Amino acid sequence: MRFVAALAVALSSSVAFAAIPIDVPSKLDPTWQAKTREFFKQTIETPSVVGRGQVGRVAELVADQLKAGGFPASDMQIIPYEGLNGDKTAAFVFRWKAAKATKKPMLIIGHMDVVEAKREDWKQDPFQFIEKDGYFYGRGTSDMKNGIVATTLSLVKLKKEGFRPDRDIILYFTGDEETKMNGALFASTKWRNLIDADFALNADGGGASFDKEGRPLGFSLGAAEKVYQTYFWTVHNRGGHSSRPRPDNAIYELADALKKLQNYRFSPQLNPTTRAYFHERQKAEKGALGDAMRRWLANEKDEQAADLIEANPLEVGLTRTRCVATMLKGGHADNALAQSATAVVNCRMMPGTEPKNVQAELQQLVGPNVEIVPDPEFIGQPTPVLPLRDDVTAAVRKAVTKFYGADMAVIPSMSTGTSDASFFRAVGIPVYGTDGAFGISPDDERAHGLDERIPVRAMYDDVLFWEELVRDLAS
Repeated sequence: MRFVAALAVALSSSVAFAAIPIDVPSKLDPTWQAKTREFFKQTIETPSVVGRGQVGRVAELVADQLKAGGFPASDMQIIPYEGLNGDKTAAFVFRWKAAKATKKPMLIIGHMDVVEAKREDWKQDPFQFIEKDGYFYGRGTSDMKNGIVATTLSLVKLKKEGFRPDRDIILYFTGDEETKMNGALFASTKWRNLIDADFALNADGGGASFDKEGRPLGFSLGAAEKVYQTYFWTVHNRGGHSSRPRPDNAIYELADALKKLQNYRFSPQLNPTTRAYFHERQKAEKGALGDAMRRWLANEKDEQAADLIEANPLEVGLTRTRCVATMLKGGHADNALAQSATAVVNCRMMPGTEPKNVQAELQQLVGPNVEIVPDPEFIGQPTPVLPLRDDVTAAVRKAVTKFYGADMAVIPSMSTGTSDASFFRAVGIPVYGTDGAFGISPDDERAHGLDERIPVRAMYDDVLFWEELVRDLAS
């Protein structure tokens, strides 16, 4: 996932984190625990990474659960499509049709693909499901097959209990969120009729934070994301023999341009989501950082205050667009002057920003000798910050309070990364990150990393959280 939840990271600036106690039993019925465990095991042991052709199998597992739960096969589809470099992948869509719909549909999104993992790097096989010391281990346990399992089984559980929704409930799971995001792009455009909804909940975002004593610090309700765009910076040169160096050197010119980028700061911006976020943050933040937050809230043009906030490594990216060099390539021989030098520059832009405008600003910064072009494989979506919905906020607050107490505040947040949600926001569908798998410490965040895991209790409670959330929003 390209998604980074801001709240969980930022709140750790003053508190050392640990997970909530993993030895506390889940309230999920043992029968449903067994069903959840087996389904989770099947998905984890299906290596749905780019190039392996296994995403469709995960979609089949989801369909099998829904059909076994009494939903008709005619209400679900597995849609093949091409992802990165023509990779064969698939999307899954299911609609629980309301007998008498009185409200527009709600959409639940997630992704079935995971990042590749090498056996030699892990302590155990990354695609073997292991339960150990109160944790489930395996690639995708926290990003985000836990969400696929929890959202699917919450609907099955609701149907078994006789629940009758008053609106259609749509599940839409993509197969290339970790790479090209064509599944989200197609859903927001040519497949729009399958997923068009009043709002969406994203199981791949948001979440709760706790301090080292297990006390609640806040639930991040993901309400906005930055725009993702990569640019290629290239300097061309006629080259020549290395024994006769000249001042016009492609590598040096590119290096000079990158030094300008290193020292450049885009103008700071506040939007409704970040304003709400910093309003909550400044209540508890003391000292210079808290003072800077209060100054910036009072005057968003106060660049010095924004700089002080950005200087904190846990607040980077929350006040403005940021661009950074991530890869370099130049030259063709050790005894020849480079005929070209290229840098990869990755930008995370504030919501609503047009990538072409950032490209123009970067071009002005470095001058005409540096060619700047966007990565054609992924063109960023200028996603707006859509208003918070009172019904969604109230339902999340109710579910959070039920499972984790009234002290757990629900705080809107902006992700510095990007998920499938950006494509839906771009076409006017509000999306809210609402991951219910609590208990993962930011100090132990292993998504995309080694020995990925999730507390057993968090997986089981996730089913209950989604059941509560769907029941409240669809009845």
